[in-house]
This record gives sequence, structure tokens and C-alpha cells, in this order.
Amino acid sequence: MGEIVIDGVGKAYKQYPTRWARLREWITPFSRPRHSLKWVLQDISFHVRPGEAVGVIGVNGAGKSTLLKMITGTTQATTGRIAVTGNVAALLELGMGFHPEFTGRQNVFMAGQLLGLTVDELNRLMPEIEAFAEIGDYIDQQVRTYSSGMQMRLAFSVATARRPDVLIVDEALSVGDAYFQHKSSDRIREFRKAGTTLLIVSHSRDAIQSICDRAILLDRGRMALEGSPEEVMDFYSAMLAERALDTIRQERLPGGKVRTISGTSEAEVIDIALINAKGQRIELLDVGMAVTLEIRVAINVDIPRLILGFLIKDRLGQAIYGINTHRINQALEDLRSGDEVVFRYTFSANIGKGNYSIATSLSRFDSHIDTNYEWRDFALIFHVVNTRKPDFVGSASLDAVLQIDRIAKD
Repeated sequence: MGEIVIDGVGKAYKQYPTRWARLREWITPFSRPRHSLKWVLQDISFHVRPGEAVGVIGVNGAGKSTLLKMITGTTQATTGRIAVTGNVAALLELGMGFHPEFTGRQNVFMAGQLLGLTVDELNRLMPEIEAFAEIGDYIDQQVRTYSSGMQMRLAFSVATARRPDVLIVDEALSVGDAYFQHKSSDRIREFRKAGTTLLIVSHSRDAIQSICDRAILLDRGRMALEGSPEEVMDFYSAMLAERALDTIRQERLPGGKVRTISGTSEAEVIDIALINAKGQRIELLDVGMAVTLEIRVAINVDIPRLILGFLIKDRLGQAIYGINTHRINQALEDLRSGDEVVFRYTFSANIGKGNYSIATSLSRFDSHIDTNYEWRDFALIFHVVNTRKPDFVGSASLDAVLQIDRIAKD
């Protein structure tokens, strides 16, 4: 079983004012340092237990790839301690270790041996590697003729040809076509069930929330947040909109969920409810029930344009349905301080039974990333039961109609 322990890890690079300063320091090693340190990571500590899956997120330059390179040993930490047990497979960079002038097959044997596989093992696994990569006759062509997606297919196939104790993945699931993304995700889930420890870097909310047990947010080289995938991804989304952590606040709700609220507060949701056909506020819905989502918004300063959106998420934080007034050409303009606006969306709750939450967005344009007045996760929580329809599985009620034609033989 694999395990990763990161204790007080930091990484700094030396910066010299001139090339002569570098030379002078090298010639006179016992004199005063002639460099300054640029820290890209500081005080990073976490523990990935055997069989656990942890996601690492953050904007470009936050230090994610540097952290993974230190864990795999391709670069050394400046401070702290890193301990990894078990055999490790890593996908850090697209086709890393592949030689462009060698064929795919030759690169499989080179990369496989670097991963600790023997030649006999690679000969035995080669048919499976070829079948999983699905690059056909290109396996015997030079890698320089490959597309980026083909390189990723082959690199992933080699790295996962044998189930590792620890699998480290850096954005590999976002490369290639949708078919291979699903295929590689399925293999990772199979490894997880079999006990592989997983550390994954991804900007994909679906990948982090569907695969990981915990998530870590890196910001400016430090750990900004550690928690459940949904909690961390909500905070990350708010951070992208705000670009400043002090404008984001989190509230712990009854039941343990964490609500993330961000924005300028120039407009804010002051009431939200699901209303049934009798005009009653409800939190328990039947599959297919007609309901109205009523959202009351207060305008706190004059604003030129207002878009309201809502997003229904399941218990894992996966998006079920979302829409906003920009996409249906219903933007409001020239709102004054002190105004209130009531929005009512009416729809049939054709979703599967389970627990759901609604996030709301008040912004100037289609995305809350640009001029975010308010983004509110867990603005409303509701539950869906099924008492009127045949039992089904999944997140959507499609009301499939069955027709059977039985054809008897003569």
C-alpha cells in the first residue's frame, strides 16, 4: 500500500543579480552569499493515506507541478521532508521521457524500465499497452509524428500498465478526446478500488469531486485551504472571481456543509425558496413535480446591468442544471440603490431522488468571473423523493416509453 507524507516542505531557487555574482560565489564558497532566494513553495504539509485520493488545485504558477516533481524525486526540496512508500507511477508532463526520434514501441520499453518494469514484464504487457492506447500502426512510428493526444494515450498506457501503489497525475485527464478521458478515468477508478493511493492535479471540478476524498488549494506557493473536494472547489471558484481572498467568506451550515459566498455585495440574494403549485415553500419534492424557484435580490448600489443565474448540484457537487438570464436575453439594466427584484423560474423537477443544493450567481455578464456581485453556494438545499413514477437510477427522469414487438417464428 502506498503512502505520501509531506512535512514542512519548501522549494526555493537561487537568483543572482549578474552572472559574475554567480561565478564569484562559486569561486569563493565561504564568503557571503551573493544570491537571493525566490520561494515557489513554503510550509507545505499534508498526508495522503494508503488508498486515499487527494486532489491539488490552484491557478497557474501556484506551485502544483513543482510539488509533484519534488514528490517523484525529479527535483529536490529546499526545506522539509518527503516520504513516499510503495512503487510509484507518475504522469507529470506530456510524454515526459519519450524520445521523439524513437518509435512508440521503443519508447514504451525505455519509459517502462524507468518505471521499474523488466523487459520480460514489458514484453508480456505490450499487447495490453497497445490495446489501451489505441494508436494503431503509429506504435511503430517515430514519436515526433504523434499528436499531443496520441503521446498522452501512450504515456498513460505505459504508466498504468501495472497497477502502482501510488499514482501521481498532473492534468493528464484533461488531454485528448472525450472518449480517452473517460477511459483513463475509469482505469484510475479501478485502481482506487484495488487500493492505489492517488495524488492528482486538475482544474476539472468533475475530476476532483468524482475521484478524490480530499482536496488541497495552493495559492502563491502556500496551502490556502484543505478540505472536502466540494468545499475547496467552491472556494477556488470564488477566488478566481475575486482575485483576493479577503472578499470571500465561508459559513458552516447545519449538517457540516460549508457555504462559500463571494462578491462585491453591490447586489445580494436576500431570500430564496422553492414554491409548489399551492404557493407553499417546500424543501421536499417528488420526481417530476412542478415548482417555482423564487429568488429575491436587493440592489445595494446603482448598477448598470444585472444577470441572475442558478445552478442545481447533486450531493457530490456535480452540476445537474444551470441557466442565467443572460442566456435567455432577460438581463436587467440601470438598477438603482434600494431596488428589489424578484426572479421566478418555473420548471418540472425531472431529476432523480436524492439530496441537492442550489448555487446562485449575481453578475454583470454571462460569467461571474467578470464583475461578480455575489456568488452563493448552498443558497438552498432540497430533497427529491419518488412516490409516483417507476423506480429508476440516475440523475435525470426521462420518462422513457417502452414499446415491445414480439415476433414469432413461422
